[in-house]
Amino acid sequence: MFTTLQDRLTATFKGLRGKGRLSEADIDATAREIRVALLEADVALPVVREFIAAVRERARGAEVSQALNPAQQIIKIVNEELVTILGGETRRVRFAKNPPTVIMLAGLQGAGKTTLAGKLALWLKGQGHAPLLVAADLQRPNAVTQLQVVGERAGTPVFAPEPGNGVGDPVRVARQAMDFARDKQHDVVVVDTAGRLGIDAELMQQAADIRDAVQPDEILFVVDAMIGQDAVVTAEAFLEGVGFTGVVLTKLDGDARGGAALSVAKVTGRQVMFASNGEKLTDFDVFHPDRMASRILDMGDVLTLIEQAERTFDAQQQEEIARKFSTGEDFTLEDFMSQMQQLRKMGSMSKIFGMLPGMGQFREQIENIDERELDRTQAMISSMTPAERRDPKILNGSRRSRIARGSGTSVSAVNDLVERFGQAQQMMRTMRSGGAIPGMPGFGKKSKGKQAPQQKKGKGGRSSGNPAKRALEAQQAPARTPAAGSPFGPAAGGGAGAGGFELPAELRDLLPPGSR
Repeated sequence: MFTTLQDRLTATFKGLRGKGRLSEADIDATAREIRVALLEADVALPVVREFIAAVRERARGAEVSQALNPAQQIIKIVNEELVTILGGETRRVRFAKNPPTVIMLAGLQGAGKTTLAGKLALWLKGQGHAPLLVAADLQRPNAVTQLQVVGERAGTPVFAPEPGNGVGDPVRVARQAMDFARDKQHDVVVVDTAGRLGIDAELMQQAADIRDAVQPDEILFVVDAMIGQDAVVTAEAFLEGVGFTGVVLTKLDGDARGGAALSVAKVTGRQVMFASNGEKLTDFDVFHPDRMASRILDMGDVLTLIEQAERTFDAQQQEEIARKFSTGEDFTLEDFMSQMQQLRKMGSMSKIFGMLPGMGQFREQIENIDERELDRTQAMISSMTPAERRDPKILNGSRRSRIARGSGTSVSAVNDLVERFGQAQQMMRTMRSGGAIPGMPGFGKKSKGKQAPQQKKGKGGRSSGNPAKRALEAQQAPARTPAAGSPFGPAAGGGAGAGGFELPAELRDLLPPGSR
């Protein structure tokens, strides 16, 4: 969503690095570049003017002139001002003192209200609530049926006494839903209302009538983040005609310029409360202005990544992995497959990578990630017996051939998996003993005394035929460059030296060849 804005801001700040002092010309040039970047992102002009004025004023103040690193101070100022125009602090749902809490959804047709109702219901269930969905959109063809399908996927009951398709009174349905919710002890009611292709008096009056009938605690204006400046115009019209207490941005995973997200909160005075960034019901979360600003500036969103991991990863399995690590037990292929399956529950690899700091420079490679690589790895591990997963050393030629046939891969792919997994096991043993990890400078304790002797290259680079000597050579040999196509490939962008960030070993080889 913010690709263009992120690239422009990154290029602007790159020109400031290395300067010990910023002149008036530097500040003016930076402000001009930021202004162009915001306008290109389709941010509303009044918001851009206010933002640039605040940045320019603060950049000329003492907080920059007296800073040890003026360039970093400018970035800090831009980050804080972005947080301000995005709404400041995170806005939470206000629940009624006497249930049920009523949340009414309003917006134009096509903004994604019905799907959002299911996402919101699933999120509320995860917060310990018992939501009820109300089908008050009786005009759009099959809107009631769609809400019933979405409700079933979310595991939430749907109140739909009318078939819709132009039949029924949505105000009466909303009133009946309140009695039904109290009778069935639902503590949250989510009312899905009808939308239109454009703003009109009929839409506003119907939404206002439903509002007066149910007295909602929250009215959420659902806006498609891809419609740019029109989002602000529509939001202002709804604010005047119906009123709303918060905003929900949908389709944040699209390729639009994202100006709506940076404009709606500032123009309307109503904060963005939720963001929808995908088609799955789980692609939905609370909108955090500080985290969104961090993403725009390519500083990642590690907190959201951690929260997703906490929701996804099984605590008991994580405790078992930690116990194995502390007691010296080896990490097995069963453990690896379990971790990989839980990782995939968090979403696509491109989305996970996008939350890591500094990944903007690898955007093209991340977008070309082959998600099927994990499928192939999982297929190979699934084709192994439990004994083979626990101890890959027993995998002889015939076993590897059987695994390749069972997983639809090649023997060389199985060999690569086993070899890289052995290296990963060795790395974990080294970490456990406090040793340094190859390719990760400064990690672990530095060994004292004599350095290990370097391996002498034999004829043709071949290893010894003596098994004991070959094992000793393998221990003394430097870490080899992992082969392409394995789940334990090299770091993106050339290791820790690229931007100072080292990708997790399980994820590195997902980047396409040539970008590693």
